[in-house]
Amino acid sequence: MPELPEVETVARDLNKALVGKTIKSIISFDKKTFVSSLPSLRRAALGNKIIDVRRRAKMLIIDFGKHFFVVHLKMTGQLIFQSNKKLIAGGHPIVSTGTTVPNKFTRLVFTLNNGGTLYFNDIRKFGWVKAVKADEFSVIDNAYGHEPFDKALTFEKFVSLINRRLRTSIKAALLDQKLVVGLGNIYVDEVLFKSGLRPTRLVKTLTLLEKKKIYLAIPLILKKAILKRGTTFSNFRDGAGQKGNFVAFLKVYGRSGQPCKSCGELIKKIRLAGRGTHFCPNCQK
Repeated sequence: MPELPEVETVARDLNKALVGKTIKSIISFDKKTFVSSLPSLRRAALGNKIIDVRRRAKMLIIDFGKHFFVVHLKMTGQLIFQSNKKLIAGGHPIVSTGTTVPNKFTRLVFTLNNGGTLYFNDIRKFGWVKAVKADEFSVIDNAYGHEPFDKALTFEKFVSLINRRLRTSIKAALLDQKLVVGLGNIYVDEVLFKSGLRPTRLVKTLTLLEKKKIYLAIPLILKKAILKRGTTFSNFRDGAGQKGNFVAFLKVYGRSGQPCKSCGELIKKIRLAGRGTHFCPNCQK
């Protein structure tokens, strides 16, 4: 599943293509693709200008002012914007069809006023699109924790948040989207390597200095990943249809059995918080 850097790059690219446009029609090929009914999607969007496309947590938000589309790509969701020769593909690449649209995986089609078309494709049908009003969006928004780049997320606030999970591992605490959003398996492992801390450490064992290391590492790792347009192994492409290249800069994730880039010790992989978890037994204490 794409994490914050991947969704952020898709949001930025689609923002450039969609803002100022108006949706003229919506066609659905599968009811499972959206939480809202098709009439609800149409009422929210038709005739309303798109004023913003942005990210919230791991979701894409298409903002019409009084209404919003909340989009989650999940494991295999894909958005493709096509206008004349311009093509922007974000999400899971469907290998058998490439970026030919529509195709057998197309679930929703949004036709725009400039002749452009936005397609929502999904192989496994886990992704979804939901139409909400401003008050409903506030409920969704408030269900998630702080954005890692939010100035309101001070060190003191960060400490108070993770201290809610004193008896859990620091990895599980950082994965909790009700505390700080956007961090998934890849970037939690990388943040903890940068912090020099083992993912198995219980929150209650961490010193204030160790918590400060984590707090500083989170935005640092995420900003670097965004600059590299995210991390790609085999499935994720950003809004420009490009594979993220932060994978070359990963220190521990996906490197089980390989030498640590800092000390040469072999990277270890364990199962923790329901996820495959990577760390250096020497660099992380």
